[in-house]
Amino acid sequence: MKIRPLLKLTATRRISSSTQRTAFIASLKSAGRSSLIQFDSTDLASTGRLRVGINFGNALLAKRDANGVPHGIAVDLAQELARRVGLPLEVVSYAAAARLADDARTAAWDVAFLATDPDRAADIVFTAPYLEVDTTYLVPAGSPLRALADIDRQGVRIAISERSAYDLFLTRDLKHAQLVRAPGPNESVDLFFSDNLDALAGLTPLLTEVADKHSGTRVLDGRFTVVQQAVGVPRARHAAAAYLAVFVEDIKSSGLVAKLIEKNEIRGVSVAIAA
Repeated sequence: MKIRPLLKLTATRRISSSTQRTAFIASLKSAGRSSLIQFDSTDLASTGRLRVGINFGNALLAKRDANGVPHGIAVDLAQELARRVGLPLEVVSYAAAARLADDARTAAWDVAFLATDPDRAADIVFTAPYLEVDTTYLVPAGSPLRALADIDRQGVRIAISERSAYDLFLTRDLKHAQLVRAPGPNESVDLFFSDNLDALAGLTPLLTEVADKHSGTRVLDGRFTVVQQAVGVPRARHAAAAYLAVFVEDIKSSGLVAKLIEKNEIRGVSVAIAA
């Protein structure tokens, strides 16, 4: 069994008398060694609040209760990050990952919880993943599509959430099948049924829920890719990116991510391995 080093991460705040800026000094202890990561408050949160972009279109990571209060793994981790750096949290809500990723260019958020992808890396610096989710297809029960290898054929139409991580992957990977895009995950489900499409692409746990509600469907075995959920910052914020990289390794090694998966009763996801 591989034993991973214990990480301990703490952050303190120091206010400069000349600039009135708050500096964060993060102390990392790993396997008996200590190191410091220093960054200015403006590197992480230019407004004095930690504005965290969260995709509520991914119900595995974020939802709202009957009173509109946000909760979920991504929300819990955003609260933990804000606590560690001593800043008030402001959740910036999105209905789909595409707009969340686009807003890296507009300074609408300081930190975002979203899936990594090469197409997004031009604008966003990602940490290593903290959580992984398999993807597959939902098809009608009587469909001749029996396996993942059957999907990429001429005439096969696939409902998908536009510019989701798995849409970006399939856009690069598929050669023959047609992707039929909807604005978000819920809309892609509606599109699949309303237009009698051949398949619905998505996160395996969510497709399993759809299949449970619709007896005339089934989920294909296997996966076509793994969606890796990570933390990102706009590309110019190098010091903040360095701090978040350590933060993510700490929340994995400390067991926090695993505890939050259990707390939020999320099935079909796994803690990513250490970077």
